[in-house]
Amino acid sequence: MRSTAGARPFSFAGSALAGLMLSGGGFLLSKTKEQLRSLDLRARKGLGQHFLVDGRVLKRIVSAANLAATDTVVEVGPGLGILTKELARRAGRVIAIELDPKLASALEQTLASATNVTIVNADILETDPGAVIKKAEGDVETRYKVVTNLPYYIASAVVRHFLEAGLKPELMVITVQKEVAQAMVAKPGKMNLLSVSVQFYGKPAIVDYVLARSFYPAPKVDSAIVRIEVYDRPAVEVEDVAQFFRVVRGGFAAPRKQLHNSLAQGLKVSAAEAAAVLQRAGISQERRAQTLSLEEWARVCCVFSATALEEQC
Repeated sequence: MRSTAGARPFSFAGSALAGLMLSGGGFLLSKTKEQLRSLDLRARKGLGQHFLVDGRVLKRIVSAANLAATDTVVEVGPGLGILTKELARRAGRVIAIELDPKLASALEQTLASATNVTIVNADILETDPGAVIKKAEGDVETRYKVVTNLPYYIASAVVRHFLEAGLKPELMVITVQKEVAQAMVAKPGKMNLLSVSVQFYGKPAIVDYVLARSFYPAPKVDSAIVRIEVYDRPAVEVEDVAQFFRVVRGGFAAPRKQLHNSLAQGLKVSAAEAAAVLQRAGISQERRAQTLSLEEWARVCCVFSATALEEQC
């Protein structure tokens, strides 16, 4: 890991190149293809590698992050460093975590002059964000922002990884599959486990939609930029967060079934017991999991836990 003590925002190759990178047209596409050829690399489908080649989208991502020279930013899967360079120009420190060792090595070379960038060759899902931040900041815990284009196949897991971390980000600006983005911001009636997981910890909003052709190679689906303002405390108060999500997962075990049957299946209790819990929580047993609000899930969790302990909720 490169030392970044006393780092300052990095200015790369002058304002002319920066302007080209943030413009439309095919500059980023040709530059990406040229870099891949020169480094003897190709996009690895198994790692969900799709490189951003649309300057307008790049500008929207960076703008949504509202970066300042005092910010520490974590990027996951920086790829060829297109977004990394823009982050380095605006933030005080950038920690780029790349799983692919070849790309990590290439980034070390192309960003060698960026003294405020740290390249970490690691699997983000096996990395403690707090530990990475403390190491980069000289054993000091500090709030940070996550700004990244996430590989589709691990997007949901990575978002939960950060939101459930001991040291959470203050803000996340992420590019994910369009359907995943819509699930994150869904309202009761269309919610799923991801909706509850994200909205429990923060306020998500879709910044913009991104066409598949904005990436190289183009994925089969469109994407969306999502901005998540992370709360200082969860949206609803629960006694035990792990128990809360155990109940929610149970509720979504069979989402097409009525809620009492889904809870019974997911929590390994009888349908009668699940129905009694819902009745005490003031929720119709005939509803389905996707219709419940966070507050209603909190009530179900409270009643279920109290029933198990023979206590009053």
